[in-house]
Amino acid sequence: MTAPQAPTDDELLRRLAAGDEDAFTALFRRWQGPIFRFGLRMSGAPAVAEDVTQEVFMALITGAGRYDPGRGSLPSYLFGIARNQVLRRIEKERPYVPMLEGEEEPLGALGAADVLEELERSERVLRVREAVLSLPPHYREVVVLSDLQLLSYQETAAALGCAVGTVRSRLHRARALLLLKLADPEAPSAGAEARAGGRP
Repeated sequence: MTAPQAPTDDELLRRLAAGDEDAFTALFRRWQGPIFRFGLRMSGAPAVAEDVTQEVFMALITGAGRYDPGRGSLPSYLFGIARNQVLRRIEKERPYVPMLEGEEEPLGALGAADVLEELERSERVLRVREAVLSLPPHYREVVVLSDLQLLSYQETAAALGCAVGTVRSRLHRARALLLLKLADPEAPSAGAEARAGGRP
């Protein structure tokens, strides 16, 4: 006996548009985590990520009928709303907000070699986070969507409202900037490099 299949995003959206609250709950459970992580990776601030997530799902409740599956997948639609919200917050506040560290495993529970390895890993993760956050928003968003959220080029393009070729070009430049930043922490900031290289 096979387990019942979970409804697709499109089925849930149709039910939501008809007023089904359970459909909204199912969509929220399915997409809240990825949207929150996108907001956090783009802004570096949990409070911004929470606000962005709330705005995305408020937009979904009030505008479920506006989603057009012919223009892209539901993830592309949701990440597109999230992107617009994050960019508004970045413009309004500041371009770089330090990422707050989450609760880590107590180092006292680890052996000496494990402690050193954990510290090195944490330092690498922090350097990568800082490097991603230092990218200009138009490069940061393609890295977050394609490399961290694992959206396809087509889904990323739909979320950003641009061509797939633009996504590929920006991703190539963003990865080059990240490699430069991670290889030499004293290298010019990614923002300065991007300004020197121009925006595609």
